[in-house]
Amino acid sequence: MSARLLVAGVGNIFLADDAFGPEVIRALEQRPLPPEVRVGDFGIRGLDLAYALLDGHDTAVLVDAAVRGHEPGTLSLIEPDLPDRATAGAPPEAHGMDPAKVLALAAHLGDEPLPRVLVLACEPELRAPADEDIAPGVSGTVREAVGRAVAALHTMVPVLLADPAATPRLSHPDESPALSPPGCRAP
Repeated sequence: MSARLLVAGVGNIFLADDAFGPEVIRALEQRPLPPEVRVGDFGIRGLDLAYALLDGHDTAVLVDAAVRGHEPGTLSLIEPDLPDRATAGAPPEAHGMDPAKVLALAAHLGDEPLPRVLVLACEPELRAPADEDIAPGVSGTVREAVGRAVAALHTMVPVLLADPAATPRLSHPDESPALSPPGCRAP
């Protein structure tokens, strides 16, 4: 029996390179993942993603832009420390798409432990200026990373379907995280 796997694109399509996750999901339409994988563009719908995380998946791969201090376009695979119901505290905000808050919300809402969560992150080049509400379009550097992310998912997904506890690797040495941010560990 195959593991149940969720691949979720997150990010705001109107905030420059923050659209990385939705762009990867859109590119997967041309190179679909196996049918036992649930693929979805969750955009900025944090509540929807929180409920999807509670839907019995063994593993979830969130695809997102994340500032980690690497060269723009660098892909990293990280495994965040997950909150549990006991440490989630008061109900977190149900709106927005801060992945840490979404994980806390899912932990608060669910009776079962969260699935294993991996984040396929891309270092952004362009971010929307603070004085602008909209900055559509990703940079050329991040657009190029979209194709590499699709290829990485096609490599990672069979490994995770065979063994949800496996530690998949990205294909390029420059895409392996040198450091994980506080509260995260590199797989």
